[in-house]
Amino acid sequence: MVITTSILVKTYTLQEFWDLPESADRSTFELIKGVLYLSPPPDEPHDDAFGNLNKQLQRALDQCGYIGTILAPRAAIWIDDDTYLEPDLMYISDELKKQMKPGHRTRADIVVDIISPSNAEYDRKTKSDTYRAMGVREMWLIDTEKKEVEVRLFEAGKTAVFKSGESLRSEVLPKIEIEVSALFT
Repeated sequence: MVITTSILVKTYTLQEFWDLPESADRSTFELIKGVLYLSPPPDEPHDDAFGNLNKQLQRALDQCGYIGTILAPRAAIWIDDDTYLEPDLMYISDELKKQMKPGHRTRADIVVDIISPSNAEYDRKTKSDTYRAMGVREMWLIDTEKKEVEVRLFEAGKTAVFKSGESLRSEVLPKIEIEVSALFT
C-alpha cells in the first residue's frame, strides 16, 4: 500500500515536526507522509476507556503468559523521515522488539485508538491505512459512544466488532479474552 497526499499541502520533515512547539491544550500532532494532523485533547470517556483497557490488557497478558510491553500515549512508531504516529496504546511483543533498532519503533503487534466523533474518520481511515502500510499487525478501534471495539487484523484483511456483553478476541494474541463491558465502566 502506498500513502499519498496532495502536492498542494505543506509538508514537514520529521525534524521540523519534532521542532514544533508543544500544544498548550493537550492536542496531539501526528505526521503522515509529511502532512501534519491535529487531534483534539481526549475527553473523560476516552481517558476512562484507556485506563480500563490498560488494566484489562495487562491482566490478560500476564494470565496468558504473553511477553511484551504495553506502551501508553506519547509512545510513537515511525517508519521514515515523514511519518510519525502516536496511538492511544500499543502492544509490542518481545519478539518484534528484537527485530527493530533500539530507540526506533517502526511497527507494533497491536495499536489501539479510542475514537470520538471529532476524530472517528481520521482514525478509521487515514490512521488505519497508515498503520497497515507500516506493517502493524492488528488495530483495535474503541468506540466510547457505541461501547464497542472493532478489531482489524491487517495481515488477513479481517475485521470483527465486539459489543458490550461479548469478549474481545485478538488473532495476534489468541489466548486473551477481555470483556468489552469492562472497558466502559
